[in-house]
Amino acid sequence: MAAALLVLAGCDSDTGGGGGSGAKAKASPEPSVIAPGRPGETAATLSAKDAAEQRSEDDSPNTADFTYTQMMIVHHGQALKMTELAPKRAESSRVKRLASRISAAQGPEIGAMKGWLKKHGGPREHAGHDHATMPGMASGAQLKQLRAAKGKAFDQLFLKLMITHHSGAVTMATDVLSEGNNIQVEEMANDVVAQQSSEISRMREMD
Repeated sequence: MAAALLVLAGCDSDTGGGGGSGAKAKASPEPSVIAPGRPGETAATLSAKDAAEQRSEDDSPNTADFTYTQMMIVHHGQALKMTELAPKRAESSRVKRLASRISAAQGPEIGAMKGWLKKHGGPREHAGHDHATMPGMASGAQLKQLRAAKGKAFDQLFLKLMITHHSGAVTMATDVLSEGNNIQVEEMANDVVAQQSSEISRMREMD
């Protein structure tokens, strides 16, 4: 009998029915998520559960995802060519360290993007793109000038070109964050925005 009363008491406390009314407690409101719409569309308010399910069901890469990864591989590749010059041509130890950090970060990022393309059967719809028109890319003449520079002249030109280069990468990453659909590409783009924005600030202090 005592055991039965304990069980009933437990049930009453679980339901929150004060005074033995037996009324069920109201469920706490489920948190909501604002899901931004595509350009021209209004944002939607979804439950956290619905937002997670919608995203997990709609994670297939679109053209923007494929274009971004292919372009960023080339974009990062040019940055690596620029950083390769720093150990022998830069005068500032800070510039040399910066170049080393850029190389250490962007090399693996290229590998990750190539792996992503292979996993998803890329490339898609990117053949014939003019890489010179990508935001922030240095021209052939600018690269030639950088290869010929040495000492302080190299440091100044390197910082100038790399600030522009990083700014272009941030622009590209920001674009795919609004136009792409794949979670992994979104994560890679967010890393680019965070890391390269920080490096831009550092280089402007050095310039």
